[in-house]
Amino acid sequence: MNPTAELGCRYRPEWHYAAERNWLNDPNGLVYSNGVYHLFYQHNPHGDVWGNMSWGHATSADLLTWDEQPVAIPCDEQEAIFSGSAVVDTSNTSGFGVGGVPPLVAIYTSAYAPGSPLAGRQAQSLAYSTDDGATWTKYAGNPVLDRASAEFRDPKVFWYDGGAGSYWVMAAVEAEDREVVLYKSADLKTWEFLSSFGPANATGGVWECPDLFELPVDGDPHDTRWVLIVNLNPGGIAGGSAGQYFVGTFDGVTFRSESTVTEGLQTDGSRMAEYGWLDWGRDYYAAVSFSNAPDGRRLMIGWMNNWQYAAATPSDGWRSAMSLPREVRLESRGGRPVLVQEAVDPFTASGAEPFTLGRQELERGITWLPSGASGDVLRIDAELQPAGAGKTGLVLRASGCSALDSGSEQTVLAYDSVTGELSLDRTSSGNVSFHDTFPSVERVAVPLIDGRLRLRIFLDRCSVEVFAQDGLATITDQVFPSDSSTAVGLLAEGDAGTLLSLTIAG
Repeated sequence: MNPTAELGCRYRPEWHYAAERNWLNDPNGLVYSNGVYHLFYQHNPHGDVWGNMSWGHATSADLLTWDEQPVAIPCDEQEAIFSGSAVVDTSNTSGFGVGGVPPLVAIYTSAYAPGSPLAGRQAQSLAYSTDDGATWTKYAGNPVLDRASAEFRDPKVFWYDGGAGSYWVMAAVEAEDREVVLYKSADLKTWEFLSSFGPANATGGVWECPDLFELPVDGDPHDTRWVLIVNLNPGGIAGGSAGQYFVGTFDGVTFRSESTVTEGLQTDGSRMAEYGWLDWGRDYYAAVSFSNAPDGRRLMIGWMNNWQYAAATPSDGWRSAMSLPREVRLESRGGRPVLVQEAVDPFTASGAEPFTLGRQELERGITWLPSGASGDVLRIDAELQPAGAGKTGLVLRASGCSALDSGSEQTVLAYDSVTGELSLDRTSSGNVSFHDTFPSVERVAVPLIDGRLRLRIFLDRCSVEVFAQDGLATITDQVFPSDSSTAVGLLAEGDAGTLLSLTIAG
């Protein structure tokens, strides 16, 4: 997917998109058109730190192998091109289409530069493509929505067709007010205010990158809810950047949350664990979904980094990668609908014989698996039956030392039977010294199902993505281990527990 013979190949991922060179952050304009998935993203074409914000561009036929394209919408002396979305204007409501071919329309935030007549403002603008995303033209009437605000950004646009009518809806944020604002339009050019939502639940940082979409509950098309995604920075559950979600209803005018824990600003953080979090790790931010995805699937991608240390991560000439694409669904758990997530699996067609283990009692300490189970790019499926007291789990990307000590590299994924929490410990995962907030332990409460814990883990050269209980809870963290730290081990502390099954594909 990415060249490994050039810049920073040591940590360059195999299955997670990273630009060949320079800085990358928020995914933008995710859209499917004519058999191609388009991933646009915040990009600095001129350096590996944030700046010169433009829309980078990559394309894929399968969500796994990405081809980097030329910069789609570059910044200029008047404006930086901040986050936004893209749609297929099927009915040519915008009038940008030519010869009966529907245009692609990007809706982005213009961050106006000091030399601009609108200096200091953030407003929403359009660009359009009549060649399926290869080239883009800025609309001469930009901006199309200006609130005279310095923090009004990140428009996510979709077509609404319901009881209130049929029109485009924009969800954007007044970031410092922790407020999602909704507008409607018939043509993407003239916008009318609908309503606002927030502040609610996590408000420890600015709100960014909203998304609003409808999903069936338990696959029932007659029982649906609307999901509102709101990313925030800082104030995440694990520290720094994170994404939260609300479940509720949308009547074409107003979103009403059924999952708000507290109204208004939350000052003490005492109920943070009750909120809906997209991910409980440190490195899943600015997640948004694809427009026009086939078969009605709701597919999301997040930026796999954290603003606390994003500019310091130890790659060479490039910086940051995207998460694996995830399909999200609503399932009833504990009497309420919650998001569950399933990663698009790079290993389904690998053809390689996986390493497998059947049921066996775990031995206390670490049981190192044979070299055939090791690697820096793996999918690990494990089903465990934790014992009554103690920790059970896996040691990942390890240097193979005989014990967990200060002289070994390892990332430890463990379930604590006493607290009911799954934790991912990267404090000894390799290079952790580049920023003082990077060494961390992430935790999430995970209920056992029939006394069992199911885990699916994706390892890439600089990341760990964990999906517990079939995607009920996820933890995404970056790691920067030595090339030689590829060992995998089974962990048991206290009452040992049982391994029910293990499959490792690489």
